[in-house]
Amino acid sequence: MFKDTLKNIVSSCSGSVGAILMGYDGIGIDQYSVDENSLDLNLVGIEYSNVTKEIRNAANILKVGSLQEVSIKTEHYYVIIHSLSEEYFVALLIKRDGNYGQGRYLLMREAPALRQALV
Repeated sequence: MFKDTLKNIVSSCSGSVGAILMGYDGIGIDQYSVDENSLDLNLVGIEYSNVTKEIRNAANILKVGSLQEVSIKTEHYYVIIHSLSEEYFVALLIKRDGNYGQGRYLLMREAPALRQALV
């Protein structure tokens, strides 16, 4: 179930290289990558889960509401992290010449299905 949804997100987003479903504890649930020799999605997820936990904690301290999404722009990629629950998130990696807006839309569109499957 998860791999099919992740594959659908990645294959529907121009420039996307992969997606990972992960717990905030750094444990990967499932992933899909267009090129198995590209970035290590599990490592990307682990490293960004730590950053995302800190952002989530800051949002709680500031009482600005729960974290919904974090976007990271690097020299080569966009990383969009979409929170699914208190325990899980999905991250999408897109090349810089890819369609960032499409990636955000696809994550929002598929989030309910991923949440439902996690229950």
